[in-house]
Amino acid sequence: MPTYDIVNKIDLEAFKNAINGVNREITNRYDFKGSISKILMENEEYFILADSDMKIQQLKELLSKNLVRKGVDVKSISFDKIEKASGGNFRLPIILNQGINKENAQKIIKLLKDLKLKIQVSIQGDQLRVSGKKRDELQESITTVKNLEIDIPLNFINFRD
Repeated sequence: MPTYDIVNKIDLEAFKNAINGVNREITNRYDFKGSISKILMENEEYFILADSDMKIQQLKELLSKNLVRKGVDVKSISFDKIEKASGGNFRLPIILNQGINKENAQKIIKLLKDLKLKIQVSIQGDQLRVSGKKRDELQESITTVKNLEIDIPLNFINFRD
């Protein structure tokens, strides 16, 4: 029976390369000279550290551009609230959105049920497994889910016959 999985995973190597690219670009830019602006990683958590709110916004834009350049979907990250850090600096936590939460899983399942195809959808942890008898029906379900407006990027993996 053909199956495939719907997942939300970030390519962490490309994400880290984008962060390194931002940090390299900061060292070369004139408007960041003498400031403590950078993107840090502490205990598998990422932060934007800067000395003003305006520089944090510039770093967010730089990070978005570099993520697109590296092929990482911008929807896969989100930002928390700006916090005060030591030395009068500001810190902005970066949240990596991985996995499909319950609300998004229910949206996808409802969409696939409304197609009236002969497929079954099951939740397996933070991903969905779709199985059916015909390969064409699975491919039709993939194209429908790709057109769904949802706030996380979706990947389709493990397509098996």
